[in-house]
Amino acid sequence: MSEPPIYARPEPSAQAKRVPPSAYVLLATNAIPLIGVVLHNWTVFQVLLLYWSENVVVGGFNVLRMLAAQPKSEITWAGKLFLIPFFIVHYGMFTFVHGMFVVGLFGGVTRLGGFSYQTLLSAVSGTGLTVPVAALVASHGFSFFHNYLAGGEYQRVLLPQLMFQPYGRIVVLHVTVLLGAFLVKGLGSPVAAIVLLVGLKTAIDLGAHLKERIKLGVRNPGPGSDVGSTIFSPRDP
Repeated sequence: MSEPPIYARPEPSAQAKRVPPSAYVLLATNAIPLIGVVLHNWTVFQVLLLYWSENVVVGGFNVLRMLAAQPKSEITWAGKLFLIPFFIVHYGMFTFVHGMFVVGLFGGVTRLGGFSYQTLLSAVSGTGLTVPVAALVASHGFSFFHNYLAGGEYQRVLLPQLMFQPYGRIVVLHVTVLLGAFLVKGLGSPVAAIVLLVGLKTAIDLGAHLKERIKLGVRNPGPGSDVGSTIFSPRDP
C-alpha cells in the first residue's frame, strides 16, 4: 500500500465541524450595537465607529497571533522579525485612514478636532463606546485563547495567512457596511434600517469566523508535512 503524499489535502476534524463556543460569544457581542440602536438611540456613526474600533482590536490580537504562530520553527521566527513590524506600521496606517474616513463622513472631523489619533480616541470615548469596545476585546480575547492557543490553531497557521487576513475582513465587511450606511443615512437613519445594517454585519462576521475555524481546525496531514518547517506552504494545483 503506497504512502499518502506528503502534502495531502487536510480534512476538517470533527471538532472543526461543530459550532465553536466563540461563535456564540461573537453573536452576543454583535448584539451590543443592536441593543444600542433599539434601546439607546445609537446613530449610524456610533455603529460604524464601533465596527472601526473592532478593526483595531482585530489588529492587536493579530500581532499576538503572529507572535505565537509556529513557536518551534526557527525560520518562522526569522520571518516574524520582518512581518510583525511591517504589519503594525502598515495596518496601523490603514486603520487610521479608514477611521478618519468614518469620522469625516459620519461624525464631523472638524468638530471632533481634526485628523489625528486623538480625534479617533476622543470620538470613541465621547460617543459612549468605551464599554462596548471592552466587550469586543473580551470576545476576540476568548477566541484567541480558546481557538488559537488551546485549540492548537497556532501550530497550523502560516504567517502570510495572518499577515493578510485582517485586510480581507475590512474589505469584505466594511465596504458592505459602509455602502449600507450611506443608504441608511440617505433614508434618514430609521431604526429598522440600522437594525438591518447590524444584522448584515453580524451575518458576514459569523460566516467568516466559522470559515476560519474550519480552515484552521484540521488534522496534521502526516509525517513530513509540518507547516512550521517553512513560512510558506505549497499551493494546490
